[in-house]
Amino acid sequence: MLTKPEIEQKLANLKSDYARIQGDLDKLESIGGNSSGPIRELELIESEMAELNARLRGLEL
Repeated sequence: MLTKPEIEQKLANLKSDYARIQGDLDKLESIGGNSSGPIRELELIESEMAELNARLRGLEL
């Protein structure tokens, strides 16, 4: 089981990845590139972040 600091670190890393991929997606969309891959990556990150946030809330109870 992950500790609170480990979950917080994972969330920070995911937020950083999300911001980077969002920037890549914006660039791809501006040149008309295929954006399905980055969109799927963002969806996976959102899902993982939601799971980690739920775990974090559970630890704080």
